[in-house]
This record gives sequence, structure tokens and C-alpha cells, in this order.
Amino acid sequence: MLDRKFYDTLSRIRLQTSHKSGMNMSGNRKSVRKGLSAEFSDFREYMPGDDLRRMDWNVYARLDKLYIREYMEEKEAVVSVLIDTSASMDYGTPNKAELARNLAAVTSYLALCNMDRLMLYDMQDMGRALTVSGGKTGFSKVLRWLEKRHFSNEVDMLSAVRKMRFHGPGVTVLISDFLHPGMLDEKAQDYEKLLKYLCYCRQRPVVLHTMAAEELRVTLEGALNLIDAENQSRLRLTMDARTMDYYERGLKRLIERMKKGCSGGRGAYVLCDTGRDIRQLVFQDLRVIYDI
Repeated sequence: MLDRKFYDTLSRIRLQTSHKSGMNMSGNRKSVRKGLSAEFSDFREYMPGDDLRRMDWNVYARLDKLYIREYMEEKEAVVSVLIDTSASMDYGTPNKAELARNLAAVTSYLALCNMDRLMLYDMQDMGRALTVSGGKTGFSKVLRWLEKRHFSNEVDMLSAVRKMRFHGPGVTVLISDFLHPGMLDEKAQDYEKLLKYLCYCRQRPVVLHTMAAEELRVTLEGALNLIDAENQSRLRLTMDARTMDYYERGLKRLIERMKKGCSGGRGAYVLCDTGRDIRQLVFQDLRVIYDI
């Protein structure tokens, strides 16, 4: 996991949300309700029973009418972080699973620093989410939870997302390599269905596409026996120039399709390369998901 100095730097950043919060607990997000924060929202005419301390006497002097100053109430948002723990994530040097843990830790820390309610999901066990709130004092629970994740078997991502428990608008962070049949199949369009479902549930999707350096820059050559890490199926092929070109074009098409799904302000997509320095990845590549 990352060191204390890294998280101290990270504490000055917060995640973007696309909706104002409707939660009841106090926090740092702008709420749909009016309240008593320091940020001015609007005027309204005085009604009997209103707090006289919020009276704007300057407006009264100009208009000879009593008006109350209203302020934006600050509430917590909900940040849901889903981590793909399928066998395909346990691959690469550096390992995709370790990068996924670090990305989950980073987004969780940002949520807790901004007094948001955090919900952590293992996509293989959606019925038992870890809920943490009350600030970064709860971050140790997050680290312990992440250390216990095991990467094996298969995951149906679309089915997993549909099992989430939503508590109003918020941010949903998806950490995965997306190397699942339904996600890769352009005809099935499970990826597009997943994003549409999250938008319908008033979630801002943040897609952290976690790929190993070996998957992005393939150097294999010759006759190979490939074994699927999840279902153990086998494929024998010869890695020649034609095969490499076919793979690279397919990978480029997948990345462009995933970017397009998050375009138009609906969400954010970041390709997370295990071969990239983690500090550059977090403080440069992930800037698109921050509210700076």
C-alpha cells in the first residue's frame, strides 16, 4: 500500500460529483436543501418565525421589504467503489490486483477526507458491502478490507452493479480490466448497459480501466498455448505480425468504446497502466475525476 506522505498530498483533492447531495448527514457536498453553511444561495421574503439574524437589512433599506438570506446546506455524498476480484485481475508485473487495491484505497481516501459516505463492494460478494463514514479516521477499515480481497473465479459485472444499494445520487467507481465476455462483446453491449443503469440511478460513473503493461504492449511471439485464467479454456495460436495487428486494433477499439461511453459529461474514463509510476497515475492521469 501507499505511504503516509502520499496520502497527505492526496488530502487536498476531492472527487467530482454530477448531482447535489440529498443525504441527511452533514458533510462537504452541496445539498439540494437550504441550510446554514457559509455559502450564500438566494434571498426570499421574510415569514413569521424566521431567524432574524439572517435578515438582510441592506435590502430592507433599499426596498422597504424584509428579506431573508438563504445559504447552501452541506451534506455528505455517497461514493461507491466496486473492485473486480476475478482471476484475470491477478496478472502482470506489476500485478493488476495490487494496482486495483491502490486505486480503491485512493478513491476511498478522497471520499472519507471530504466527509462522504463510502461503500466498498467486492464484485464477487455484492451482498456484503463495507460502509464507512465519519471522515478519514475510518480509513484503516478500508485498508484491512482491501488486504482481505482474493482474486479468483469469474465475475458478471453487469449483474453485480444491478445488486448495488443506492442511497440517492453519488459517484460509482468501477475498478476492473473489463476483460469479461459481455463487456468485450460489442453486440451484447453490457458495458453500455452498465453505464446507462448507473446514470438512471443518478450516479456519476468513474471507470478505472486497469490493464497490465504486458496487455497494453504485447511482446509475445511464436507458437503459444494461452490458458484463460477464469474458465481454464485453452487457445493455441501463433503470434506473428498479423495476429499482433489484430490484437492491437481490437484493444484500441475497446478503449475508444469505453471512453465514448463516459463522454458527454456523464462520467470519466481513465486507462490505468500497471507499468506507469503510481504517483504520476494518481496525480496526473486521474485529474479528470477530481474537483480541483
